[in-house]
Amino acid sequence: MVRDEREERVREPAVAEAWEALVATARRSADEGLVVGTSGNVSVRVGGLVLVTPSGVPYERLRPQDAIAVDLDGRQVLGALSPTSELPLHLAVHRSTDALAVVHTHAVHATAVSTLVDELPPVHYMTAALGGVVRVAPYALYGSDELAENMLGALRDRTGCLLQNHGTVTYGATLAQAYDRTAQLEWLCHLWLTANSVPGRAPRLLSEGELLEVGEKLKGYGQPISPCGA
Repeated sequence: MVRDEREERVREPAVAEAWEALVATARRSADEGLVVGTSGNVSVRVGGLVLVTPSGVPYERLRPQDAIAVDLDGRQVLGALSPTSELPLHLAVHRSTDALAVVHTHAVHATAVSTLVDELPPVHYMTAALGGVVRVAPYALYGSDELAENMLGALRDRTGCLLQNHGTVTYGATLAQAYDRTAQLEWLCHLWLTANSVPGRAPRLLSEGELLEVGEKLKGYGQPISPCGA
């Protein structure tokens, strides 16, 4: 299939709607301080296509006609801008999990924690919302296949992880869910850093049994997820 035919196939309402939601999520991550400048990136899957934020373009400048899509092999099928440098990371999640959306940030508290420990101590029951104790993926060069591989190891049976000396990755069935998990992870890291900073005291941690109990209760929490991408 030639490029023009591929572009025609993906220029449809579902893609336009997903791109709008993706840009809104990327802008929100900047507005809420989870990224600085053009750091961090977002992706959302529409069928066999993955829409991603571009490399090095301020989110406020993105327009509908700037939409970028790649297939699951990483071949660009829509758009003139270059995809994010973290494309291997996003594709690894989309290929290996049931993710429909992925959010990667450089959130300051989460990144700080990634330099201190191999896993985030379970100081709050919302740890269970990410599948259990959050692991830290060993450091590797950004944009590399090694980083993507390390991340997948940390994401095993989890919906979020920390990247050592780098940031966060979370995924979900929608952009809203993936973003919420990112925000929760940053909050958990902020909480642990705050509790752990009290001289002469160590925060109480939740047991594996307590986290499992919460995980079961969370299965019935909230409303059914909308099939839309936002």
